[in-house]
Amino acid sequence: MSQAICTLKKGEGRTIKGGGAWIFDNEIASIVGSFTNGDIVIVRDFDGYPMGKGFINQNSKIRIRMMTRRADQEIDDAFLRQRVKHAWEYRKTTVDTSSCRVIFGEADFLPGLVIDKYEDVLVVECLALGMEQFKHKIVEILKALLLEEGIRIRGVYERSDANERVKEGLPKHKGFLGEEFDTNVEIVENGVHYMVDVVNGQKTGFFLDQKYNRLAMQRICKGKRVLDCFTHMGTFALNAGIAGAREVTGLDISQYAVDQATENARRNHLEDIVKFRCANVLDELPRLAQAGEQYDVVILDPPAFTKSREATKNAIKGYREINMKGLKLVKDGGYLASCSCSHFMTQELLEKTIKEAARSTHKRLRQVEFRTQAPDHPILWAADESYYLKFFIFQVVEEK
Repeated sequence: MSQAICTLKKGEGRTIKGGGAWIFDNEIASIVGSFTNGDIVIVRDFDGYPMGKGFINQNSKIRIRMMTRRADQEIDDAFLRQRVKHAWEYRKTTVDTSSCRVIFGEADFLPGLVIDKYEDVLVVECLALGMEQFKHKIVEILKALLLEEGIRIRGVYERSDANERVKEGLPKHKGFLGEEFDTNVEIVENGVHYMVDVVNGQKTGFFLDQKYNRLAMQRICKGKRVLDCFTHMGTFALNAGIAGAREVTGLDISQYAVDQATENARRNHLEDIVKFRCANVLDELPRLAQAGEQYDVVILDPPAFTKSREATKNAIKGYREINMKGLKLVKDGGYLASCSCSHFMTQELLEKTIKEAARSTHKRLRQVEFRTQAPDHPILWAADESYYLKFFIFQVVEEK
């Protein structure tokens, strides 16, 4: 079957020429041949030079997502198996694979697809129309690869309910891929036990990307009084508790999250040390400061304040405000962990914003370390969108 041929405008295609995966609508000069949205098309440069193959969607500003740099490559079962095998081999080399992200979209050269493994359960998120035709096959390939290593997957659940689906012209979808199963999964990470609800939890059920950042906080929190803001399932708080913190408080605006976190504390026999309460962090931090509360460690892990470039200005104000409020609660010589999970809040912007917050609160910061997302969420240097998590640990000292 002949495939449509997409030709780029002269001077365009800088992203894919640099190793990225996206071609935008305004970069295309012509498309010759018939196609349906989601089909694989051949991509050529303005002079006819072959650039590879990708799937097209005229509903999206990201018009083509590249699957391969070889224009003669067949996108068949053998090709998909190679992609999945390479992704799994990489995880086995770089992370604890008991629970991890196995497929990370463009960074694993399978654009628009995320697959997380929670012990013996897989959770799939498909965000691109063209990947819909491959997701079932990829899941079956992955299950077969895992079974070869003695890992039997008991169930697969799809969490394709993100807003990005709408931009692709796709409906949001949640449901079982295959037979139904108990969707509450107990996992162990850094020695902490959690019950993950893959149906109702955030994203695919749990934030795996902070795994080693949580581990890094364990050595900071031993014997300390800790405040964990935006605690969600209590992850940083429980890592502090299991490391031997003296007292830990976790705050979250969601009562559902607080209930889950409290249950996780009991699961780890930490309920006497690690406690949670439902509160709006932005309101609660000034109240704590007014009451004279001080902590050895304050952890700020807010949700993304911006998911678009246009909203970055307001996001900067939000990050500055939360860091100012957090800094006021850190004892002299104590520690602040501060992060952003927004791709548009770059490392440089976050550094500048935290520096302004420190200046405004008359605090001096000594950087302990800077971290990013866990290696199972690899950062593809040619794809800026794959780099989103920035995580700083500082010692906070008074200006003297």
